Amino acid sequence: MQTVRRVRSVVPMQTAKTGYIVVSLILSLLGLLLLFRPDISTAMIGNFAGTLLLVFGVIKIIGYYSKDLYRLAFQYDLAFGILLMVLGIVILTKPENLLHFLCVVTGLYVTADSLLKLQTAHDAREFGLRKWWVILAAAVLSGAVGILLMLRPSASVSLLMRLFGGVLLAEGILNLLTVLMTVKIIRNQVPDVIEVHSEEGDIHYD
Repeated sequence: MQTVRRVRSVVPMQTAKTGYIVVSLILSLLGLLLLFRPDISTAMIGNFAGTLLLVFGVIKIIGYYSKDLYRLAFQYDLAFGILLMVLGIVILTKPENLLHFLCVVTGLYVTADSLLKLQTAHDAREFGLRKWWVILAAAVLSGAVGILLMLRPSASVSLLMRLFGGVLLAEGILNLLTVLMTVKIIRNQVPDVIEVHSEEGDIHYD
């Protein structure tokens, strides 16, 4: 029996990790901007948010298929990536009641993502990652502000924009912490093993 080891390319993992970091930083900066400048045009925020959701959806799908070492940060990202792309398209094509729609949908998404990050924190603890509790704390905080945003769709525009900014900031920090702590890229990673059986000149692949 001959064992053939196939080296996995780290390009998808590096692309997903870099994309996660960049989008997380953009979300955090946009959240800070809305906290201090809630008078920004709703239409402009909607267009920017819709585009960002589309990009983040693609990055999440790439992350899911990259199969990083721990398989923690991207484990739910196929479904969430598709969902983000759909939401991005809806936001870009839905002009009416955009702010309320953005707040409800974003609050729902962030709450769901925070719940899944609680599972990620638990799995990180099982892996022996010492700072798993940081992800846990960030997930609880992000989920709390996500629920708050969903419960205040009838508040004033200024308050809604600040709440929206707070949610984006919390979600950006949560994703940034998760990807930095749980995505480990190893050069020449060899996760796939192909066993080749040679018998009387015939080769069989398992």
